[in-house]
Amino acid sequence: MVEQQEASGDAVMTRIGQAIMLLHGGDREEARNRFGALWSELGADGDALHRCTLAHYMADTQDDPGDELAWDLRALTAAEGLRAAEGAGGAEAGGAGKGTGASDGPGGAEGADGGPVAEHPDIPAVRAFYPSLHLNLAADYLKLQRPESARIHLQRARAAAESLADDGYGGGVRAAIDRLELRMREQ
Repeated sequence: MVEQQEASGDAVMTRIGQAIMLLHGGDREEARNRFGALWSELGADGDALHRCTLAHYMADTQDDPGDELAWDLRALTAAEGLRAAEGAGGAEAGGAGKGTGASDGPGGAEGADGGPVAEHPDIPAVRAFYPSLHLNLAADYLKLQRPESARIHLQRARAAAESLADDGYGGGVRAAIDRLELRMREQ
């Protein structure tokens, strides 16, 4: 039964990945259609990592900035839902600041007996999403001429980016944060 559930999870991520490839290939409409169908299948109680990933990319298929914001907020809500569920199980999954996604460090959370609590397997993936989630929200709010909300999410993106590795992904997210910050200063 566990193997079937794991295969099912992989199948969903594969389908999300296929829609992402369509999006990056320039077929926004087909990507939007596939993301929409998947979102309907997942439902409100679907796997948080799936909902977070799907909503994060669904936002990029939107033509209207308000719709883009709504999808980016769904992605953040899914990520925070996973953190909250993990916290309710005894582990503070996101770490320090509210909404930052910062890690508690290598020691992790402690259970009631002082011993380590196992981290949900999706927490590292969701934690890596936080800088990008907040960056996208900052950009959305800037498009909607809400600079104060944009600044808040840009600060959260920068704080969350501290936990990213110094690799291509981390460097790319940090560079995008810097570009948006420069754009905001110029306005």
